[in-house]
Amino acid sequence: MREIEKLDAGLEYVFFDKEVAARKERALQLCRKYNNTDPANHEAQMAIIRELFGSFKKEVFIQPNFNCDNGKNIHVGEDFLTNYNVTILDIAPVHIGDYCMIGPNTLITTVGHPLSPKGRREKKAISKPVTIGDDVWIGGNCTILPGVTIGNNVIVAAGAVITKDVLDNCVVAGVPAKKIKELEAE
Repeated sequence: MREIEKLDAGLEYVFFDKEVAARKERALQLCRKYNNTDPANHEAQMAIIRELFGSFKKEVFIQPNFNCDNGKNIHVGEDFLTNYNVTILDIAPVHIGDYCMIGPNTLITTVGHPLSPKGRREKKAISKPVTIGDDVWIGGNCTILPGVTIGNNVIVAAGAVITKDVLDNCVVAGVPAKKIKELEAE
């Protein structure tokens, strides 16, 4: 298998491979274009998002600087909002539901690297998708790790690191994040 086929199949792959790097290069160029677009020109921003993202419903608001690894693996619902300096490392798919807000300096990552020094020296990586439900508010300076699913109506407190799945209707906080409060379902 080619390295890009391994990546797409969810297998360990070499991230310095030319085809893998070309995918990232496209995303880097579109992110730069987006970040350099007049923030008052929402129409121009949306044209770039249409080219960059895999899918979205409507009402996407992304503050600069926004960065991603692929773009086409990002799928967002209605009324999606990010604050400044959000990074989505979407080597694998990232699905984000309706009415979600992401605070500044947040990282959502689908990529990890081997625990062995040999694997890291060989520039290997593996990816796992991330899924975020509807009505989720992710505070500033949060990290969402590969393979995590966050349910509906969840608040992720500022600075939290999500290392495992989060059920619906709760507040999570800490490193690693733990449930600290139940929320009413509407």
